[in-house]
Amino acid sequence: MRDFLKGIRMFGRGLGILARSPRLLLIGALPALLTTVLLIGGIVALAFWIDDLSLMITPFADDWSPGWQTTIRVAVGVAVFGAVLAIAMIGFTAITLAVGGPFYEHIAEKVEDDLGGVPGAVDLSGWRLLVMGLKDGLVLVLRSLMFTIPLLIAGFIPVVGQTVVPVLLALVTAWFLALELIAVPFYRRGMGLKQRRLVLRRHRALALGLGLPVSLLCLIPFAALIVMPVGFVGGVLVARDVLADDMA
Repeated sequence: MRDFLKGIRMFGRGLGILARSPRLLLIGALPALLTTVLLIGGIVALAFWIDDLSLMITPFADDWSPGWQTTIRVAVGVAVFGAVLAIAMIGFTAITLAVGGPFYEHIAEKVEDDLGGVPGAVDLSGWRLLVMGLKDGLVLVLRSLMFTIPLLIAGFIPVVGQTVVPVLLALVTAWFLALELIAVPFYRRGMGLKQRRLVLRRHRALALGLGLPVSLLCLIPFAALIVMPVGFVGGVLVARDVLADDMA
């Protein structure tokens, strides 16, 4: 619990850092703007068609009593909506960080310089950041499907599908989101996705403490414009903390 709360505090520290530097906040908000509009459009479309989608997925319930039909189709709708939100959030972060690679690399450099710098930092071009971000983001989205698909199926279970499943989806989203948020600081040290996963596995509660508030707050329309840059700066702080701890 202590590490989880520490992760939340680092998210709060990220907010404090950007509050003192509105220019960095603006730079971090620009890449999130486009992907936010796209994400909200997709979620609105999903919400509009969710009833039809639930009917399409549950033809076996056509002959059931009205009460059971409603129960199973609501359960399916909630599960599908939650799973899509989890995947969209991870994909949203991957696209935002990939497209905004040069912006976030600039932010990471400024933040880390104020904290003592990064000896021997790797000089990354915008093109290289884009390729690395998209490649790693795709891998993480595919890996997330290994968890979200079983949870989607579990969403068919009455009660459990509307209580336990959403909590597990939130935790899965937070974990993969944290892996995305710490990407650039690791890139600047010449470390890729494999190293990020190995390091964060030893600090799982800390990662969840960072990723959970970001994922939940991003569900608020247009909040991602502020939350994403804040979460990224929090990711810089988490990256420095876990790497310093592992080298100690």
